[in-house]
Amino acid sequence: MLKNIFGKSEEQPQQTKTITLEIEGMTCSGCSSHIEKELKTKKGIISCSVNHETGKGEFTFDKNKLTEPAIIEAVNNVGNYKVKEADCCATKTTNEAPVQSEGKGKNDYDLIIIGGGSAAFSAAIKAESLGLTTLMVNGGLDFGGTCVNVGCVPSKNLIRAGETAYHATHSNFTGIKPKGVDIDFAQIIKDKKKLVAILQEKKYMDVVSDFKNLTMLKGWATFKDQNTIEIFEDKNSNSLIGEGRLKANSSPSGRLGGAFLIATGATTNIPNIEGLDKIGYLTNVSLFDLEEKPESLTIMGAGYIGLEIAMAYNRLGVKVRIIEFTDRVLRTQTPDISEALETQMRNEGIEILPNFRAVKFEKQGNETIIHCKCPDGSFTQLIEKGYVVIATGTTPNTNKLGIENIGLELTKAGHILVNEKMETNLSNVFAAGDVANTPPFVYTAALEGKIAIENAFSGANRKTDYSSLPWVVFTDPQIAGVGLDENEAANQNIPFEVSKIGLDNVPRAIAANDTRGFIKLIRNTETDKLIGARVVAPEGGELIQQLSMAIKFGITVTELAESLYPYLTLGEGIKLAAITFGKDVSKLSCCAS
Repeated sequence: MLKNIFGKSEEQPQQTKTITLEIEGMTCSGCSSHIEKELKTKKGIISCSVNHETGKGEFTFDKNKLTEPAIIEAVNNVGNYKVKEADCCATKTTNEAPVQSEGKGKNDYDLIIIGGGSAAFSAAIKAESLGLTTLMVNGGLDFGGTCVNVGCVPSKNLIRAGETAYHATHSNFTGIKPKGVDIDFAQIIKDKKKLVAILQEKKYMDVVSDFKNLTMLKGWATFKDQNTIEIFEDKNSNSLIGEGRLKANSSPSGRLGGAFLIATGATTNIPNIEGLDKIGYLTNVSLFDLEEKPESLTIMGAGYIGLEIAMAYNRLGVKVRIIEFTDRVLRTQTPDISEALETQMRNEGIEILPNFRAVKFEKQGNETIIHCKCPDGSFTQLIEKGYVVIATGTTPNTNKLGIENIGLELTKAGHILVNEKMETNLSNVFAAGDVANTPPFVYTAALEGKIAIENAFSGANRKTDYSSLPWVVFTDPQIAGVGLDENEAANQNIPFEVSKIGLDNVPRAIAANDTRGFIKLIRNTETDKLIGARVVAPEGGELIQQLSMAIKFGITVTELAESLYPYLTLGEGIKLAAITFGKDVSKLSCCAS
């Protein structure tokens, strides 16, 4: 008999664990079936799956009835098969409340991570290296979070698929006549799902599979007090499945007790518009899993998410319309960037409606009627025969976390307020990733998760520095940036000068018959140091890291201009843009400085 989390005596609840074993001696499907059949008869085995091609078997069992060595022995006793390594067990998740072994304090942890995305896994990896007992509680999206499941990975996969289709029907060379393309939309989505599953397993679950101090739990965490969380089945459930508490011992940093890391990410912001909740709208989460090609899409929002979706699906044969309530697409950037992107999108047949505001949605049969206020103040009705996709920004996932129970401070936009050390206003609570008031990128989230743990438990006093943060919008042409643009430099009263060169001056682009876009550099006129850059170009994102490093290490524009660049690379455009601060590059010979 054990005491459960409420202190009552009861029979042991089922405590599930999944291990993966490498099995030698299998030569065909009959071998794997033989092992599965024998193991399923063993008391305590919940499920098992063996694959002779990979040489691996996955076994889920009740830890109250079986041990890992017992399973290994059982496999070794079937025919002539043998487990290759006894220590190759992989940690999996369970929906049961975690129980600590004797001596550690039941449900007490050094670190409790709420969330399961990039920041959470980065934090867990660092915590394991420090020997911290860690609980990761994840609700909503599957482990791996937005990026691998519904964000970066699936969107870029579909963008590349759309790009392949586009090039099969469009040529930059008059001597090449494309013959068209046969698009199997359902297969594209199935392949995307397969890729997501593989990367979710390899880059997240497999990474932590052999961690000794990590417990992973599917459930919804809510703060009970500043040292305790209650864990429910899901966000809307009242079914309590567990509790997690912080240890009271001193951490190496000198701060008493353990720490929480909130890394719950963000989700699509759904605007409050009449009738929207009645039409069955989609977001990137639901759109990316739609295997039947939509007849058309109306995308609400012209930020980077909406624009990437628009280009990918338009190129895959879906008629696309964008409704944007401001005057242009990608409004966070300067107008020349918006104009270059709008021109390309309109040329590809994407309908863009700037300064339109949806005020009401209604369903009529299989069609959606979108009532809009037009730029001139009049009203019109748009008919959507396919789906409405909401891409109107994101909102941080702080709802139903019980943060009001601990007095956690938020920004006006609802993000958790953190400083450069990822500290909140509470000494034992840290936050990282999209839920915090930091740049919303998967790679910044990973850095923040690591920094939070180092500061909480090692006294590292590490700080984030995003002055040279590179970013990319994966449209075509791509939009990439780092540092300040001219408006931001002016607002900060920095003396600056701008150099801008069209790709029609870059030999690589000329040779490729694709001169869409430009390279723009911003320098401090007093120091000659690069303080910002914007690139609009096919594959322009490949240039931005070099410019990020230039800002990070204080490289001057003169040094950029005097460096050697391989001829007929897009990177040579950086040299030409740097030269343009003092010379007219159109009057220079090839490779001249």
